[in-house]
Amino acid sequence: METDYTTAPQLLALREELDNKEAIRLSPQASLSRAGLRRRPEDRAGHRQTYAADADRILHSRAYTRYIDKTQVFYMVRNDHITHRVLHVQLVSKIARTIGRFLGLNEDLIEAIALGHDIGHPPFGHDGEKMLAALCREHGLPSFQHNLQSVEFLERIERDGKGWNLTLQVLDGIMCHDGEIHNQSLRPERDKDFAAFDRQLAAKAADPEQPLTPMTLEGCVVRLADTIAYIGRDIEDAIELRLIRREEIPAECQETLGRTNGAIVYRLVTDLIASGIRDDAIAFSPEVSESLQRLKRFNYERIYLNPAIKQGLGQIEQCYRELFTRCLADLAAGRQDSSIMTGFLAPMAAAYREVTPPAAVVRDFLAGMTDDYFLARAAALGCEVPQKR
Repeated sequence: METDYTTAPQLLALREELDNKEAIRLSPQASLSRAGLRRRPEDRAGHRQTYAADADRILHSRAYTRYIDKTQVFYMVRNDHITHRVLHVQLVSKIARTIGRFLGLNEDLIEAIALGHDIGHPPFGHDGEKMLAALCREHGLPSFQHNLQSVEFLERIERDGKGWNLTLQVLDGIMCHDGEIHNQSLRPERDKDFAAFDRQLAAKAADPEQPLTPMTLEGCVVRLADTIAYIGRDIEDAIELRLIRREEIPAECQETLGRTNGAIVYRLVTDLIASGIRDDAIAFSPEVSESLQRLKRFNYERIYLNPAIKQGLGQIEQCYRELFTRCLADLAAGRQDSSIMTGFLAPMAAAYREVTPPAAVVRDFLAGMTDDYFLARAAALGCEVPQKR
């Protein structure tokens, strides 16, 4: 007996009712679910609202599952209380949805952007990103950028190359999420279409310094929530690992923002909410923005650039190089039993296989690896791999 996937009329009516209620209860600046724009029309209309369906698609993706073993900041550390990428994206989602609720924005869109924003991160966090970027440039590809790779996974690689056909609003928020940039305020760049999105993606690939701005206030919220989620959490992790002491947090930051992650998150979130939406923009107050920027500098100087957190960095870099070289050789030789074939390329649709050059296939394969799988494949090639301490 075949399963009937037809959506019952009463469920479609309930979805229509939910869409209508959005127009009443949400802010006039919010992105309504019925405005979600997909690159390809879909055969079947489901009962879920557009952005809620996107959040579910991302949550059930294979790439989302691999968040569980992806570095956030600290790697090769034996401590189960240190933040991994999966926790970071959950924190971004929760913080951003809280802000969105108080500002009258679309929480489903916020959740979808937040859950997908770091899916393109390669093994070993930003250090791994720099290593993979260098290898891409050496092999004639644009410099690797995890936000663009997130779009690549969700549009062209997931579901054996068919992608998830996510809405423009979600993909745009993911592409433009850069939480490393400090912004006191953000105003969306509205009225994008897929042609404009594709142009911006290509421009960003050619020039990593190209600035990008989300097309929705929901995307702006996620971008600011990304910083809120990591700034204090990274301090707590560094204290846990005895890299810094709480007393070393700059005094002016302690006074304005607090000295614990909970206090910092609360201060930043309440400041954004209290500022509200003004002139189609969200913003931190000047005092809070200045303290946040100072705290970012502290984190970079004392945590992110601290040699003590770079455990096995040289070995990891050599593993990246060896894996990239071997995978390219396997593709050139047509080795059907190689890991890049059996673990990635073999099931991919022709639309991906026929237009993706070998170096880009290797990039996509390596970027999707978890930390442990990366080390296992490198060890299988005879690479000297670092050990957790």
